[in-house]
Amino acid sequence: MRVRLFGALCAVALATVGCGGSGGAPPPAAGKYAEGATFTMAIMEPGDLNPLMTALSDPRNVGFFLYDTLVAYKDDGTVVPSLATTWKTTATSAEFTLAKGVTCADGTPLTAGDVAGSVNFIADPANKSQLLGLYVPADLEATADDAAGTVKMTVKTPDPFLLRRLASVLVVCGKGLTDPAGLKAGKHGTGLFQIIESVPDDHYTLAKRPEYAWGPGGATGKDEGLPDKVVLKVVKNETTAANLLLSGQLNAAAVIGPDRARVEQRNLFKSEIRLMFGEFTFNQAQGRPTADDRVRRALTMGLDQAELQRVATGGTGAMPEGLTMQPRVCPGVTTTALPAFDRTQAAALLDEAGWVKGPDGMRAKDGTPLKVTFLYLSEHGDPGKSVAELMKQRWAEIGVQTDLKQLTTPQLAGVNDGSTDWDAGWIQVNVPLPSMMVPFLSGDGPPKGANWSSIANADYDRLVQEAAESTGDKSCSKWNEAEEALYRKADIVPFADITQPLFGNGAEFGRLAGSFAPSTIRMIAK
Repeated sequence: MRVRLFGALCAVALATVGCGGSGGAPPPAAGKYAEGATFTMAIMEPGDLNPLMTALSDPRNVGFFLYDTLVAYKDDGTVVPSLATTWKTTATSAEFTLAKGVTCADGTPLTAGDVAGSVNFIADPANKSQLLGLYVPADLEATADDAAGTVKMTVKTPDPFLLRRLASVLVVCGKGLTDPAGLKAGKHGTGLFQIIESVPDDHYTLAKRPEYAWGPGGATGKDEGLPDKVVLKVVKNETTAANLLLSGQLNAAAVIGPDRARVEQRNLFKSEIRLMFGEFTFNQAQGRPTADDRVRRALTMGLDQAELQRVATGGTGAMPEGLTMQPRVCPGVTTTALPAFDRTQAAALLDEAGWVKGPDGMRAKDGTPLKVTFLYLSEHGDPGKSVAELMKQRWAEIGVQTDLKQLTTPQLAGVNDGSTDWDAGWIQVNVPLPSMMVPFLSGDGPPKGANWSSIANADYDRLVQEAAESTGDKSCSKWNEAEEALYRKADIVPFADITQPLFGNGAEFGRLAGSFAPSTIRMIAK
């Protein structure tokens, strides 16, 4: 099983959970670091790498090798410089002074105008970026002073998480703003590495930029132990990834399924984060049976979420506390507002909604069977298939027919644009900030917006607005109330957290804001 995380960020709101691992370079290993080495890491096929368009974690994880952010967050919440050396922020503005001497992979200098252009591109609704409203507020405007090397960003609506959100934007060089094909291929970045070979569905080879001197927290391309090359190898099967890792053919791989135990026994280097793994939503588009909250609540009540969690994680997981990653920016357990497991009440709700049981025990309304299409990802592996089969069985027990449909990550685009036929789907989102969930849970649905479930929850919308206008504990209280409003109507149903280890063999590495940080890679001498 390989795991896909939709928009996994840490530290702000697309939330990072107990983001383990170092926020900077790992401590020196016994013996010397290796120089001139190649670091090989297992990934899922990332597809389109355009960092201005996608919120999917697979391409973003590759993007961290190729592009930089203005600032970075360590796991303890400390902000460190990256492209920007200094910054000052309020709830409605952020101003950055860029580091001097930053260059793009092709040698051209990065300008303040490039940075403003990156953010303004996302902010322009005509570009239909998935990052609009997620990292970049819808009313944000950026202006630049190239001579001074400063960029100022302002919003009309106060945002207590403004700096954290902007810290997730991967900046592209000026040429990238007019070359979408180049961005799709991972070009036009200022990052520590640049792509020198791409073989989709097989591997991506990257070369270190030795001139790099503007990394997070002062990281440079001359730091001891950095690899000269990186090979990002597409490995779709987790057992294969585990075998390659243990044999030394991989330096890094995430292993969370049945193979985890044998990898753990080797006492390899490990960096962990706690992430949302099991989470499903319902398609509320007009004409869908799941547009009726009584049907959604009944389907949720027909499932024992603790049972789903045990199956999904092999008994190694935990029940989620809320929508955002650990440690939650707004502490508190909100998932207690979810409809509790109760098949009797589930049946009563379906009766109330007009879905009547027939002689065969299956429900129908006006001659139309109550049938739902449930989506799950092939990347969820055998546990994902087992959970889907269990859900089908449990829903049949309350009279609901289920068609199971397995998708690959690239096929999720059909969910985002509204072309895929579905009623319920296991599509998890990992964000560090509650505000980052808003575009997925409100506003326009496909094809106009990111609200792929077409959720329309007036209480959520009202409480989000109140939270955005508040600060401190009051703001967090409102964000938590907003989450509870979603749960009460079963708009979104989290059921399993996992601890995801990234194992290292012959290499150590750290994280920034929960995400893998390429500048922290250190190759261990043999």
